[in-house]
Amino acid sequence: MTVGELIDRDIFQVIVQGDDLSRQVTGIFCCDLLSVAMGRAPSDSAWVTVMGNVNTIAVSTLADVACVILAEGAQADEMCLARAKQQGVTLLATEEPVFEAALKIHGLIHD
Repeated sequence: MTVGELIDRDIFQVIVQGDDLSRQVTGIFCCDLLSVAMGRAPSDSAWVTVMGNVNTIAVSTLADVACVILAEGAQADEMCLARAKQQGVTLLATEEPVFEAALKIHGLIHD
């Protein structure tokens, strides 16, 4: 599944549409501790978190994730939004808990 196909499913709200919608989403990573995400988030994964700050975008580019999904109604602050736009990072959002959001993505990837 690509990031664009994930967006097209209309499951998550698009906060920032990144530069590479053809990028493959090959897995899911759930973590709110940025230092752990930096070292363990798999490349090309959809990262589900509640951390909506500029450091999340920095870690997402370092870890080379396909997209970031803010769960549980978490909001991205202004610096986060600006950096996501600048870096071309796709940022999505949902009111769903982290686990439920991850399950939805898992189901789509493994259909």
